Amino acid sequence: MAGNAPGARRAVLIVNLGKESAAAAAAEIRGELEARGDEVSEFSFEGRPGPFPAGAWDIAFSLGGDGTALYAARMLAGSGTPILPARLGTLGFLAGVGMGEWRGVYGQWLEGSARASRRCMFAVSVEREGRRAYSNTCLNDAVISSVGIAALLRLRVSAGGGGAGAGADLGCYRADGLVIATPTGSTAYSMAAGGPIVDPEMEARIVSPICPFSLSNRPLVLPSRQALRVDVERGQKGDALLTIDGQDAFALEGGDAIEVGHFPHPALLLGSGSSAYYSALREKLAWQGGGPGPAGEGAARQGGSGAAGFGGEGGAARAGGALPGGGDFLGGADA
Repeated sequence: MAGNAPGARRAVLIVNLGKESAAAAAAEIRGELEARGDEVSEFSFEGRPGPFPAGAWDIAFSLGGDGTALYAARMLAGSGTPILPARLGTLGFLAGVGMGEWRGVYGQWLEGSARASRRCMFAVSVEREGRRAYSNTCLNDAVISSVGIAALLRLRVSAGGGGAGAGADLGCYRADGLVIATPTGSTAYSMAAGGPIVDPEMEARIVSPICPFSLSNRPLVLPSRQALRVDVERGQKGDALLTIDGQDAFALEGGDAIEVGHFPHPALLLGSGSSAYYSALREKLAWQGGGPGPAGEGAARQGGSGAAGFGGEGGAARAGGALPGGGDFLGGADA
């Protein structure tokens, strides 16, 4: 991804003030960028963010953890703005740039030598009684889960079609829910539900049932450009919830149809390529003694799926009867 032409560049800082050092990090970056003659806007929040400002920027800085980077990707979806995810905390899957490294990555972007990691995103919508009731994009996953007292959901899934009964019928899943993940999200809730780890720059979607009634219901890897439809059957014993990236939730009803399609514009992450990704895997999954802590503790829910909410970048993934999006919007620890 080439940098902007000589002259003033427009940058936006997306600052999660729930992180202890966020204000100081923002002041450091703002000071250095303005000294270069750049125009800097700042969107800071603590807890649940307010409305994201409209604007056009040449580059965005995400200051927080993986959850903050996920939020930035959704807010900037389709804009083509590269995101430099500066990490305020321990190593994350998305926030791969330490505060001591951001100048080097930014300098490479200015020179036009920085390679942006291209991450596919999904366009998610809910059709209810013939009208669109909800729409969003996701970089990690779309999770359909049961709410409240444990009850199996009945979810009919079809691939490659644009309407009920069209395309390939994958059958009716009886499970606590369903995780539809991007390759970026393959190391999050999907992995905790038994899904495979997929290289984050691939174009694919992973469909992982959560605690299925039938052990023969296994995770599937499908083309990312193939349409996917999930119909919530009527007459469910419990309620259902759609959660996007563990941060935005929408209550579902029987008869709703969730469409998960390919979003035409990838998220562009600077300094978060394959090397940073596999370093995070080695550390978090303790491959060959590559990191502290018990193996498997890296099945972290990027962005706080499970009860953690927005800032739970390192909260343990909860498969089976989880309530994604519950609890505080800023819960949990760094990834």
